[in-house]
Amino acid sequence: MKKILLLGSGELGKEFVISCKRLGCYVVACDHYAAAPAMQVADESRVFNMLDAKPLRETIDAVKPDLIVPEIEAIRTEVLLEVEQAGYRVIPSARAANLTMNRDRIRDVAVGLGVRTARFSYAESAAELLARSQDIGFPVVIKPVMSSSGKGQSVARTAADIDASWQYACQGMRGDRQKVIVEEFIDFQYEITLLTIRQQNGETLFCDPIGHVQERGDYQYSWQPQAMTAEHLSAAQEMARKVTTDLGGAGIFGVEFFVTRDEVIFSELSPRPHDTGMVTLISQNLSEFDLHARAILGLPIPLIHSVEGASAVVLADKEGTHPRFEGVEAALSEPGVDVRLFGKPTTRPYRRMAVALAHGPYALARARAAAAKIRVTSE
Repeated sequence: MKKILLLGSGELGKEFVISCKRLGCYVVACDHYAAAPAMQVADESRVFNMLDAKPLRETIDAVKPDLIVPEIEAIRTEVLLEVEQAGYRVIPSARAANLTMNRDRIRDVAVGLGVRTARFSYAESAAELLARSQDIGFPVVIKPVMSSSGKGQSVARTAADIDASWQYACQGMRGDRQKVIVEEFIDFQYEITLLTIRQQNGETLFCDPIGHVQERGDYQYSWQPQAMTAEHLSAAQEMARKVTTDLGGAGIFGVEFFVTRDEVIFSELSPRPHDTGMVTLISQNLSEFDLHARAILGLPIPLIHSVEGASAVVLADKEGTHPRFEGVEAALSEPGVDVRLFGKPTTRPYRRMAVALAHGPYALARARAAAAKIRVTSE
């Protein structure tokens, strides 16, 4: 039985824990607040600030895990580099966790490998952001170098938008780096997540591409498969293989791309299951969480089969505690529809609280209709 230390216990971590428990693992789930979703299904839980090196190192030394699995970016990754040198195994690797903790580092890696990206620069003040934006040319997309689920992301269409974008980015930042990435606005036809699986023993595998739509920088719904030309799919796979090979290790990577009429452009990468990949809970024989578990445990992945599927998020609309869900029965009355309630103990505006899933014909429309039937209330 492998002992896994899970760093981050959100809804993605919860599904990952379920997949690991089915394979006989013992999981210790960690987060900065109690009763986080993954803690509800793990064997043990620990509550501490993972950006604080001292409790992070103390937890690793106390648990003595076989595998350390980051689920979020907001981790003092320097500690992971140190413990990997001491013999602990970090998934997919401490270097991957460290580089992808911040958007600037992984983007620099991609450029160094010759991967096509949007033109970009960095800024550490509103004045510098204005200068860099003028260099690139408006409109520009502005994101904190460290955040999650699109927090702090905005589009500045003119110089008059810069101050508001800078303030919004600062509000959405995680960690202790007041720095943003500013990039050219890509007029894409669609964007995809290409789930890429590096195995311990075997070739790199790819799931069918997942299309998705974002609002406020956060995914709202996704579908699989996204239709692509053979040339565009091959280009995306080659770029994903190149970057993930450089990062090393085993596990699943969520690699995001913009697709225009003429080319595929690398956007971002997460060395872990991806939120848009929740569609795989209903569209694939092995979900992204099953695939991550198998890959890190060195288990075979003989076949990844998918059918038409879609996911749509259910959001809270206010601050509150003790969430309740209305309309779940109505959502589940539709054949081919499923619902996952995440179990988050508190609500806030636009917080993801559940997801509706559908498979079969018109999956996206049915998933969105099911999600629209569910309402979150709280105290």
